[in-house]
Amino acid sequence: MTEPFVRPDVALFLHYLNALPGPKIHEVGAVAAREMTTAMRGVADLDTGPLAVLRDLTMPGPAGGTIALRLFDARETREPGPVLVFFHGGGWVLGDLDSYEPPCAEIARALDLPVVSVDYRLAPEHPWPAGPDDAEAAARWVAAAPQALGLSPTSLVLAGDSAGGTLTIVTALALRDEPAAVPVIAHWAIYPAADFTTHYPSYADFGQGYFLTHESMGWFGEQYAPDVTDWRGSPMVADLAGLPPALVTTASLDPIRDQGRAYAAGLAKAGVPVSFREARGSIHGFINLRKAIPSAQADLADNLAVLKTIIAQAGATA
Repeated sequence: MTEPFVRPDVALFLHYLNALPGPKIHEVGAVAAREMTTAMRGVADLDTGPLAVLRDLTMPGPAGGTIALRLFDARETREPGPVLVFFHGGGWVLGDLDSYEPPCAEIARALDLPVVSVDYRLAPEHPWPAGPDDAEAAARWVAAAPQALGLSPTSLVLAGDSAGGTLTIVTALALRDEPAAVPVIAHWAIYPAADFTTHYPSYADFGQGYFLTHESMGWFGEQYAPDVTDWRGSPMVADLAGLPPALVTTASLDPIRDQGRAYAAGLAKAGVPVSFREARGSIHGFINLRKAIPSAQADLADNLAVLKTIIAQAGATA
């Protein structure tokens, strides 16, 4: 492989990150790893910024108990319209409503849509398929317009990054096969882990020194323990025909970059309208790194402009 292009601000962040002393997240256990990633928020990402609505909700969970949700909206009141349901990343082990508050707020402002972020159950306490179960249940709950939500959804947009990108695809497949109370008109898979059944070159090319490592990916997989022969564990084994229009986003220095590329190609081959964006010279996780990597803000803005057009076109033809 020739030397890849690395943006200057990405190179600075990687130099800082790779020089940090102490254990890595895959060496400390899930609880301590969550504490480490929470501590990074103020260093890595921007502030939440202004919103008219920032409200916590709960819904019944599919396995008993409750699922926590957070509603973001730039407007105090809403006419009936689309609602975006967001599934956070973190290898199905890390991530929560707080760590994803800044990008969810930015999405709500840029799209002028309400966003519902889902705090699905995490591994290893709740291994696969707890995450897919919760993601699907949350999307169906939002679609049904419960009184607690205070909105009148006419359609859903599903979105998520990394592990949440996988959950986005899986939930889109589930709601294609058994529709919710309102249709899914678009989905946005951000650097998704879409295919665990195939070896891709980017895994070898960028598995060390580019933020997401072979060791951490192996550790995430051990905690989550998916059945990769099942479409809810590896969604590329499913028939992709009939999925809603998609935006697929990758980063050129990401070890799972090629899984996102393959998913976009698979959608196109299946006849699904798909737009593709790759953040050249950037890394996995960039939507949460806009303070550490200032150029990531432009990447997010570009993706949201594309998604806004997809939603508008889907709404016009629904």
